[in-house]
Amino acid sequence: MNRAPIDAPRLSSSPALSFYERIDVVESTGSTNADLVARAADPSADRQALLAEEQVSGRGRHARAWVSPPRAQISLSILVRLPGIDPAALGWLPLLTGIAVVDALRGTAGVAPELKWPNDVLLDGRKLAGILAEVAATGIAPAVVVGIGMNVDLDESELPVAHATSLTLAGAGNVDRTALAEAILTEFARRFTAWERSGWSTADLVAEYRERCATIGIDVRAELPGGTVLTGVATGVDDTGRLLIGERAVSAGDVSHLRGQY
Repeated sequence: MNRAPIDAPRLSSSPALSFYERIDVVESTGSTNADLVARAADPSADRQALLAEEQVSGRGRHARAWVSPPRAQISLSILVRLPGIDPAALGWLPLLTGIAVVDALRGTAGVAPELKWPNDVLLDGRKLAGILAEVAATGIAPAVVVGIGMNVDLDESELPVAHATSLTLAGAGNVDRTALAEAILTEFARRFTAWERSGWSTADLVAEYRERCATIGIDVRAELPGGTVLTGVATGVDDTGRLLIGERAVSAGDVSHLRGQY
């Protein structure tokens, strides 16, 4: 199938993306997240974005594989530093990224996705995208790489799992990957800037995440370490981004599977 490449010069010259010190598009790599984690060893590396037309070793949470045909997906990672943030609040970066992805798609693709806590973007109840954040450097200005893998132009036979979908399959009004990447990068930059200016306050993020999260308000089943299973109604998220199931808060790192959608 002949699929158009991402227009790298368009992204690099976009006034809306002046937040980023560097935006690169490569034809193929193992993992965009791994590439930016390596770059973070340079303490001056900040506000960088990397897109790959193909990832051969992409992964999600718990090292699950994330694969796609070339030029059929958005494989994007962003490196940012968060000076002065409370380490406990770092868990909000992937949730902020989810908000940005949902809003970018609603405004650009004409679809109405929702979030599944902690790291999935759902469309019509099926997985459209996944988000993975990794701390690349600690200290007073920790560096975090957040990756986004989104199915754009895949048909049913190309989907990685049965409960997945793509923008093309969902009948999205716009599947131009350059436009979608620009919208996601723009929304991320806008929200990250506002978060930093607030002194890393999560008050607004909590409310906005709740509005977009399909997990809140439904019965869920969380599989925890050691074989423990927790069931109940997901009632919200706390100030550090943990999911509240009844009266108990669980973190993304502690949950191997969360059932309640798809």
